[in-house]
Formats: sequence, C-alpha cells, structure tokens
Amino acid sequence: MTTAGQATITIIGGGPSGALMTILLARRGISVNLIERRADLRNHSARAGRSINLALAARGLHALKLAGLEAEIQSLLIPMSGRMLHDLEGKTQFASYGQRTHEAIYSVSRTALTQLLLNHASNYAHVNISFETACSDVDFSRRTLTLTQRDASISKCNYEYLIGADGYHSNVRKCLLQSTNTVVSDDLLPHGYKELTIPPNMHDQHQMHANALHIWPRGGFMLIALPNLDGSFTVTLFLPFESYDSTIPSFATLHSASDVKKFFSHYFPDAMAVMPDIETEFFSHPTGKMHTICSPIWTDNRTTVLIGDAAHAMVPFHGQGMNCAFEDCIELDHLLQTQPFTAASMEFERLRKPNANAITQMALENYIEMRDTVRQSKFQLQKELSFELERRFPNQFIPRYSMVMFHHNIPYAVAYERGKIQAQILDELTSNVPKLEKVDIELATQRIHALLPSLTQSV
Repeated sequence: MTTAGQATITIIGGGPSGALMTILLARRGISVNLIERRADLRNHSARAGRSINLALAARGLHALKLAGLEAEIQSLLIPMSGRMLHDLEGKTQFASYGQRTHEAIYSVSRTALTQLLLNHASNYAHVNISFETACSDVDFSRRTLTLTQRDASISKCNYEYLIGADGYHSNVRKCLLQSTNTVVSDDLLPHGYKELTIPPNMHDQHQMHANALHIWPRGGFMLIALPNLDGSFTVTLFLPFESYDSTIPSFATLHSASDVKKFFSHYFPDAMAVMPDIETEFFSHPTGKMHTICSPIWTDNRTTVLIGDAAHAMVPFHGQGMNCAFEDCIELDHLLQTQPFTAASMEFERLRKPNANAITQMALENYIEMRDTVRQSKFQLQKELSFELERRFPNQFIPRYSMVMFHHNIPYAVAYERGKIQAQILDELTSNVPKLEKVDIELATQRIHALLPSLTQSV
C-alpha cells in the first residue's frame, strides 16, 4: 500500500537522487513522472570538465542495496582503501581510511551510475521519463508545473505530489521559497576547482596506485586524483579564486600556459609528469564553483518536498553529497510506506535537516584536513591513537571519518557531536606526547567511559 493512494508522484531532476527515488517508489507500484532538463545520458556524453568523480560509501551502497542494485553496481566501482599523499619531491605515503578490510570508499563515474539508475527506472511500465524538459515554475496552490522543452515551447501540466530533486540550482526550491517569502543562505567557498586528467599508460593501465585517493596537500590548496575504470584518473585542482595570501597561488595568477606549467612543475611535479595535456585542459575546462546551501524549508506541508542538493548542497570534500542524497531517498520512501504524503514530507524534514546540517559542516572541515592538517605529525599520531582506541572500545570510540563513511546506521548528527567529543579526548591525550607508546591509556579509558556512551546501533 502507498499512503499517497494510487496518485502519481512527479519528480523534477533525473540525476542520481531523482532516478533512485523513482526506482524505490516504482518498486512499490507507485506511478512516477520523472522530468529532467538535460538530454538522456544514455545517448549523450557528459560535458567534460564539469563533474567531480563521485565517492560511493556505506550509506550510498546501502541505498542501492535496498533498490536491488547491489550486484550490478559492483562492476562500476574501484575501491579506494586510503589516501596516497604526495609531497613536493614526489615521495608518497599511504594512509588507510580504516583498519578493517571492508573499510574502503569507491570511485564511480557519475555518468555510469546515472545511466544504470535510469535503465532500471525505465524498466517499470508505470514510470514515464521526459528528457530535455525544464521545470521553470511551480504553482503550489493549483498544483501546476510550467515546463519548457528543448525547442523553447512552453506547456503546463498538473501534478498530484511533487519531489524536487533538481540539484543546487533547483527551480522547485526557488519557487517554494518565493511562495513563502523565505530567503536561503547560499555560502560560496572562496576556492574553485578545475577538472583535469591523468591518462592511462600505453597498456591502458593506471600510471599510479589504482586503489587509493591521491592527494597533493599544499596547505591553502590541493590536487586530488580518483581512479577510473579505463585506466585514467580524474584529477581535480582546488585553488582560491583570488590571492588572499602572498604565499598561496590562485586561479587569478594563472593567465598563460607558461604560468600553468611553472605552477604545476613547482607544486605537483610528479603529477605533471603524467599529465601531457595539462595546459590544453586547464584552459579548455571551466573553473567550477562550490556552494554550501541548507534550505530553511524542504516542504510546503502539503504536496511538495525537496531531496538531495535541492535541499542541502555541500562542498565535495567528504565525498558525501550523493551518499546523503541517497539516504534522503530511502528515508522518504520509508516514511511514505506508513504515512500520507503531507505527514511524511514534514517528518522527513524534521528527521533529515539536523543530519544535513551536520554533514555540510563536516564537509567544510574535511577540506582543511585534506589540504593541510593531513601533513602534520600531530594528525598522524592522533589517527594512530584513534585506531587504537577503536580496537579497545569498539562500541564507544569510532573515528569520525569511519562513522560517516563506513557506518550507514550512525546518523550524521550523531557522528558530528561524538566527533567533537572525541577530538577533545585526542587533544588531551596527545598534548606533549611524541608517540603512541607514551599515551596514557588509563586516562583514555576514564575519558571514554565518562564522555562517550555506548552506541546502541549495530555497527
């Protein structure tokens, strides 16, 4: 039984979250109209230079399992069990993400994942998908959509229930906020990104370790690389738009091919050695912007609800944007199984908003860790200690990164709050302590038992 009766649900946005939401609803017999402004990715290539590789973790994998896609997704994934850190001389150091064999994250092509989801959504006779159709306006009182087709023709159609999964630039959110005279906070990160490529070698193999997320941390900026199935790496440069410190370069200082060559030769020499098209790609690919946005309202309390980036866009540094959006999908689907749409949408907002706020903040904090803190000896000592405390107190002390990435049943908000307490404990235990063997484990035991109640979730 669907609590929306036999009504049709319209979803705006055919990206990963919209397509997954379609599948979850369709599996329960609900009719879905899926409307996507772009062309069908199954027939067209994605535009180069626009997307950051997706990192699939436990939360996203759990959602795909519930959608019946656990087996099929495996062929699209490359496991990354840790970070490979590159210094200025090209020396590398591997730092594992977790300490158990299953504790890895997975590089996946956004295009390939979306194609898989669309294929499955299309298999249901009661799913109708419209591509190259943009939702330009929503009349919530009349339940009417204004749609603009590729040929610029405009039409109107009615909807019964509406889910906005149309990303950061969501028109559904824009209309929802306008209808309630509500203003959203949109925080632009003063750093942008540029997507580049490390091609495969002549044997179509990876030119670096394939099962790691490669990072060149340089303090105020960084370069990262994620492996692809064809032997290439998607490389992303994160750099300030403007120079705010004379010691930190910016996109504004890279005007010519010689500027780019000099910049990469100095800061990323080992990466440049395997990037033959660096100058061409740098100027032909756009410089992307990164935003944090948490919509103050996610529903009109009647017939509409927002999910994914439409409700909570975040910077990509924790690899949780898609995972969080997929978690939205399974939570909303679960609520719709027992409640009317109106009640489910309000409960969905109440449950998910604290978790969205928590992960957007952790994503910002992880940028500092990736580009800077990860290089510091104190960070490395505290990571060793975190693993040791997790071994000794597995139900009380789980590193924050592990709670977010490897435990789908620990809410983001819980991970965030426990993470703050754990950081305080680690700071106290490593104050004036040079190595792990010198840590006061008795004090650690006292602090953990006093401050960290046992997690009741099965982790």
